[in-house]
Amino acid sequence: MLSKGVRHMMLSTFFFALMNVCVKEVSHIPAVEIILFRSGVSLIMSWAMLKRQNVSVLGKHHGLLIARGVAGAAALILFFITLQNIPLATAVTIQYLSPIFTTILGVFIVKEKVKPWQWVFFLISFAGILVIEGVDVRISPLYLGLGIASALFAGIAYNMIRKLNTREHPLVIVFYFPLVALPITGLYSVFNWVQPEGWDWVILILIGVLTQLAQYYMTMAYQSEELSKVATLNYIGIIYALFLGYIFFGETFTVWSYAGMALVLVGVVLNVGYKNRLTKKEALAAAENGKV
Repeated sequence: MLSKGVRHMMLSTFFFALMNVCVKEVSHIPAVEIILFRSGVSLIMSWAMLKRQNVSVLGKHHGLLIARGVAGAAALILFFITLQNIPLATAVTIQYLSPIFTTILGVFIVKEKVKPWQWVFFLISFAGILVIEGVDVRISPLYLGLGIASALFAGIAYNMIRKLNTREHPLVIVFYFPLVALPITGLYSVFNWVQPEGWDWVILILIGVLTQLAQYYMTMAYQSEELSKVATLNYIGIIYALFLGYIFFGETFTVWSYAGMALVLVGVVLNVGYKNRLTKKEALAAAENGKV
């Protein structure tokens, strides 16, 4: 039997995968406009939850919160653009570079150290990206670059969250994403509006709902299970993406494309596992020193 945390993380990953399908289904609508709808749903739900818990909505560390919101909005806009223009599984794979950028940027933003072995794992993942770009003619250098930039901005956003640490309520940090994204996406959409028609409205609302469900179950997973046990389950998203991409969009890949995706995942998973082992060793050493 799967533990509760594992079940929650698998549900979260599945809901994120369905959200990605919905984004690709409305590729005729600008990515920024899609995020406008998603942000509207998220803002309302996050505000209601904050009020229910009697937590100050605006928080205290406004600079870091706004920086997190801007970086998160940039990451999501670029990710949705790549999602709409290249195969689903490839866009998801490129996004998996974000933990690597989070670690590298952490050296400068939160003064964390990167071990020599981690650089090896990073090179494995980037080699995978080069393989994918080299063998798949459907991926132009432009959208590859936008996908990598998306992962980079996601890394910045995660470091902002790390800097905030426990100084702000988690819901406040979540709330600032739609709070910052709404005026940005709203201003763009005023001048570039594409009128949704028919089922577009249902899909746009569904994107917001699926996002909230995914984030809810991800939070539940992290609350009920060890981080090291559930964090790597995020990467089964590539399996969902391959399956759903084939079912909904008829996307197939060459053996070399699969090899490139595998390299990206191997590099990321090795890095996460290595980092978790280091954290456990440091915790054990600290505990032993405390006993002495």
